[in-house]
Amino acid sequence: MLSQSEIQRIVRRGVREIISETEFVAMLQSGRPLRLKMGFDPSRPDIHLGHVVGLRKLRQLQELGHQVILIVGDWTAQIGDPSGQSVTRPMLTHEEVKANAESYLRQFFKVVDRDRTQVEWQSQWFGKFTLADVIRLTSRFTVAQFLERDDFAQRFREHRPIAITELMYPLLQAYDSVAIQSDVEFGGSDQKFNLLVGRQLQEMLGQTPQQCFLMPLLVGTDGVHKMSKSLGNYVAVEEPPNDMYGKLMSLPDALIAPYFEYLTGVPDEELAEMSRSLAEHAVNPMELKKRLAWDITRQFHDSSAADAAQAHFERVVQRRDIPEDIPEVPWVARVAIANLTDDAGAPIFGAPVFDAPIFTERSSTGTVRWSTLLVNAKLSTSTSAAKRLIRQGAVDVIYPSGESTTIRTDGPSPEPDPEYIIKVGKLGYRRVVP
Repeated sequence: MLSQSEIQRIVRRGVREIISETEFVAMLQSGRPLRLKMGFDPSRPDIHLGHVVGLRKLRQLQELGHQVILIVGDWTAQIGDPSGQSVTRPMLTHEEVKANAESYLRQFFKVVDRDRTQVEWQSQWFGKFTLADVIRLTSRFTVAQFLERDDFAQRFREHRPIAITELMYPLLQAYDSVAIQSDVEFGGSDQKFNLLVGRQLQEMLGQTPQQCFLMPLLVGTDGVHKMSKSLGNYVAVEEPPNDMYGKLMSLPDALIAPYFEYLTGVPDEELAEMSRSLAEHAVNPMELKKRLAWDITRQFHDSSAADAAQAHFERVVQRRDIPEDIPEVPWVARVAIANLTDDAGAPIFGAPVFDAPIFTERSSTGTVRWSTLLVNAKLSTSTSAAKRLIRQGAVDVIYPSGESTTIRTDGPSPEPDPEYIIKVGKLGYRRVVP
């Protein structure tokens, strides 16, 4: 039997809602190992700290002897689910699904115990489905029920399209719960509708309905939106130590306490004292942020890497020193010309080479736009994100003389002569060389 304090830590710490909490606690106290379900669509290969909130809860329950069952959504990945984003995901090939899943699992097991995890692929049961099975499944719910889901309802009101395949997504996710006889399903609070469909379908088919464990959505480093790779406000699980530490140090002060609660093992009493001290301005937020960044960096690397990342931050950001080990980005590369022919159309063998800029997008002046340079130098995840950084004044150029300029518009970037340093935010550096 678990103590009351242990139960409270499970059902309160880093939890948005449990349906039904009373039933879940009774199951915990029964002494029976529970089947804990979490599914993922391998539409992207990366995990960020937003995913880790739920993974930590799975690990907590694993350590009490419960069984995690991870569902690889190799079928639902080919359908697309807006999940509140109001955009459908592209269909993936089997090879893309497999590659993404392998990457996901490698990162998943940085948090969850591999030896106490059962991995299942949807194709094990959906591969046997016939059209009759699909029709029987769809007959159990109405369109009106599915239009209760917030993002579907909004799109319907705005006369924007909703694909029939999207309506299938919650049904297939629900059937996963039936296939593995899930006791508890975990998901973000934006997945509440889908988890409830699974609970209803199990009951319709004579199973004990699963409990729905809804996790809070982690706000990203911008302090506004849910952590998302597409918004560029994320911290990846496989982020290099310096980048991980630096991104966490950029958090708004209001996120310090939630990040400690959701992503660390700091005792509840100490967490309450932190929140009180922050509210009363009795503590320097920078010191708490350093502790938070060190703790999370250590979790995904080790103590020595966290120490080094902290020293790097203090040297580069707090003392404003330019780091010595800046990655270099070459402006040109030797490129082979293939399939050359002479004036008579005969092939020329032994392809020559020429110097060509490594950047594919060129402006009319023959130079590269800043947004393109940031993407190709891996200082931004997309051109749109790079343009936001530029508008925010987060991009500086430092010349060998020591002079620096803040880039304010997405215009042409100069060729390096002999070189210059691009600085994005406080920690993103690249040396552009001839």
